[in-house]
Amino acid sequence: MPYALILLAHGSSDPHWRAPFERLAEALARRLETPLRLAYMELSEPSLETTVAELATAGVERAEILPLFFAAGRHLRKDVPGQVAALANAHPGIELHLLPPVGEHPAFVEALAAVIAEQAGESASG
Repeated sequence: MPYALILLAHGSSDPHWRAPFERLAEALARRLETPLRLAYMELSEPSLETTVAELATAGVERAEILPLFFAAGRHLRKDVPGQVAALANAHPGIELHLLPPVGEHPAFVEALAAVIAEQAGESASG
């Protein structure tokens, strides 16, 4: 397994908060051939540190980290890059790449606009 994708959520001590992320990861794992892991930045397990360590042990050579965030705030500008740099130093056999947050992708914006329009009783294209 030379490559894996890590979905990174913020994390919460509330299991109800984590449930949608776990459902998303399970649904994606059934649809994608790419090895996929869900990790949390803080407050939850598996943490990003745990996940990267497991992937490194499994022989993964490259992992991309896709933040499940709307935008790049302080966490994605400072905290997560710091975590990724520390993990790259701790696990030199795995190349880590932090991707832009999912909320910055045009397809995400369109999907969210469609959901909001539906909730408002309107067509997203109108």
